[in-house]
Amino acid sequence: MMPNRVVVGTQWGDEGKGKVVDILSQSSEIVARCQGGANAGHTVIIDGKKFILHLIPSGILHPQCTCLIGNGVVVDPDQLFSEIDQLRSEKVNVDNRIFVSGFAHMVLPYHKWSEKFNEETLGNKKIETTLRGIGPAYTDKYSRFGVRVFDLFYPDLLRQKLEVNFKLKADVIARFSSEELAKLDTLHEKLLGYGERLKNMAVDGSSYLHTAYDQGKSILFEGAQGTMLDIDFGTYPFVTSSNTTIGGIMTGLGVPPSYIGETFGVVKAYTTRVGAGPFPTELHDDIGSRIQKKGAEFGATTGRPRRCGWLDLQLLKRSVAVNGIDYLALTKLDVLDEIPEIRVCTGYNVSGDSKSKDQRAFFDLYQVEPVYRTFEGWMQSTSGRTDVNDLPQKAREYISFIEEFTGASVSLISTGPARDETILLSPLRVPAGV
Repeated sequence: MMPNRVVVGTQWGDEGKGKVVDILSQSSEIVARCQGGANAGHTVIIDGKKFILHLIPSGILHPQCTCLIGNGVVVDPDQLFSEIDQLRSEKVNVDNRIFVSGFAHMVLPYHKWSEKFNEETLGNKKIETTLRGIGPAYTDKYSRFGVRVFDLFYPDLLRQKLEVNFKLKADVIARFSSEELAKLDTLHEKLLGYGERLKNMAVDGSSYLHTAYDQGKSILFEGAQGTMLDIDFGTYPFVTSSNTTIGGIMTGLGVPPSYIGETFGVVKAYTTRVGAGPFPTELHDDIGSRIQKKGAEFGATTGRPRRCGWLDLQLLKRSVAVNGIDYLALTKLDVLDEIPEIRVCTGYNVSGDSKSKDQRAFFDLYQVEPVYRTFEGWMQSTSGRTDVNDLPQKAREYISFIEEFTGASVSLISTGPARDETILLSPLRVPAGV
């Protein structure tokens, strides 16, 4: 029986999880998203056609898959139905294939207005969020003022919750909204309409997955963003508002650890970051610009340019440890094809002293200076390669060092953006004769 698998990001997000989830979905029956919101952007290219998804797992592009948006996700109904309508326009069948946990909290218009207020208040110290309302939605969840999907089926309860929120956020609503949805009655009516569309999609997500597990169905658990954006283990406060690490699977879907068979961590052959926050290996030179251009490093959600830098193996090793990663999916190897000298960070210095094992090293990455190891570039095209034996020797040495340093095996190498521009290794490719 195919083991259930987890896909998590190991850096600051944007590692290429959409493509990896798409590939692993080929052998899965259910793909379940555990956290995040419409601030996540997963891009998949199939036969030259680009699909950009924010809430719906990319497993929807495989007809045998059903997709579950878990209770740990904050759901923007406008975005959800926009994606559903877009998929239908692309001739993707979504009927009875998308389910949403009724325990998931909703992202409502006043969350986006609150986030705009927060960012303006912070001024030059702002987090540079996506302004999708994610943080304020999670804030309401933990402050116990949140509106959940199941609330949409109880008109009186929904109105009571909206009345409380409109009182609490009166200043923000008055200052940042000139929209019709600033009126409680209008928003209430619109949400009841969304409830009508959701009534056949809303489920108890945890029970749904328990039943599927008992039936022996293969499940792919999907995280959004990346480990270094985790609310606890990331570069706080420049993080997202949920647990992007493996713990988010259990709390965001209501499943036990025993359901997980294999854990895949997605990592770029270099490092990128969107928005503010520390980035020890960031490049501010021509190499960084070349990587950004060739890698098309612009956010799928906002279009913002991504900051680019060398691969940080110290950071990656921490992600492997925190998540218990068994296998790495290495993406965008081909972006480094024309770089004559490639560096990787193997540790950190603080004030000239090695602090790679210092207990506070990850508390403030602004204070660290990376220690590098230099590799000679392979200076040959790897684009579109599908066999590891066709990679240049120096590229294979680079990959082997990543495995040796982190203790995790590379099982997938992406050599281009399309689905078929991929090298599969064990356990994703069964050896001949087995």
